[in-house]
Amino acid sequence: MIAASRPIQRPPDAKLLVIDRFCRITHNRRSDFMQLLRRGDLIVANDAATMPASLQGKHLLTNQRIEVRLAGRHSLSAEDVLEFSAVVFGDGDFHVATEDRPAPPGISAGDRLALGPLSATVKRLLDHPRLLHLQFDGTPDEVWAGIARHGHPIQYSYVQEPLEMWDVWSPIAGPPVAFEPPSAGFALDWKSLAEMRTRGVRFATITHSAGISSTGDACLDRRLPLDEPYRIPESTAAAIALTKVSGGRVVAIGTTVVRALEHAAEPGGRIRSGEGVATQRLGLGSLLFVVDAILSGTHEPGTSHYDLLRAFTDDATLQRAGLELEARGYRTHEFGDSVLIERAESNV
Repeated sequence: MIAASRPIQRPPDAKLLVIDRFCRITHNRRSDFMQLLRRGDLIVANDAATMPASLQGKHLLTNQRIEVRLAGRHSLSAEDVLEFSAVVFGDGDFHVATEDRPAPPGISAGDRLALGPLSATVKRLLDHPRLLHLQFDGTPDEVWAGIARHGHPIQYSYVQEPLEMWDVWSPIAGPPVAFEPPSAGFALDWKSLAEMRTRGVRFATITHSAGISSTGDACLDRRLPLDEPYRIPESTAAAIALTKVSGGRVVAIGTTVVRALEHAAEPGGRIRSGEGVATQRLGLGSLLFVVDAILSGTHEPGTSHYDLLRAFTDDATLQRAGLELEARGYRTHEFGDSVLIERAESNV
């Protein structure tokens, strides 16, 4: 597939491949998404705004330049910003492909990092020389201010112009807790939300700390997604219960929503509201208790996002879809085209 190389969230020519519950494939304009919804359906989206989670700085012991990409935290609390898990790279930035970035200097527990106005200590390595547990100096307000002033959106080389924060915030962005954008939500806008109401489709949100999608290291990529905290409002849990009772579909906007809802699910489709940390990896053979369909970006085989789609439909159908995505010039990555996949009859 072609990498979407321009940071346009809703290009007028955006495409939508649809796989229905009988594994039939059709092609649509993404702007027709609303027409594919039914009265009584519930759309659930992730309202997380994206943090400027890429921090340039130095490894003080060697005085070598590094890039630190924040990748995880314990909770969504605004006070919980002193400690992060992070992936570290050697000198360079997004202009070089992630897999071609140089390794960082040898880093050990106790090493100090200078990241612009921020200072941090490496508390420990997380079973990989590039995955660190960092502790920042200062108060939560000071850390937030330093990240805001010095950080940039995590970016990959297929988009060559520097991203601005507004490029990676969806129209419904709220608390800044995502490390990379929950980009399936780029397909939404306020006009589509108004149209949902007109069509008798309900809308609800969760907040999920969307993590990084690639580290450039095959071994480390196999550990993705990392643990991700989320929050499910009582109103969203109630809307899901009502939808299940009334026979509507729960349609997740993006893989992060699926991961949070299924982590909070109990057999029968009941959802626990409140905060949690999604630790599971969904894929082939995973039982879905809540989500009936997913609107997602186009993902390449071997990625954790693609593996999650295997919980909705069989591999043969995904392979057929992949061939059609390739043949029809669909664009991939966060500014690319979309797929809508209903849970297959065989997966119910």
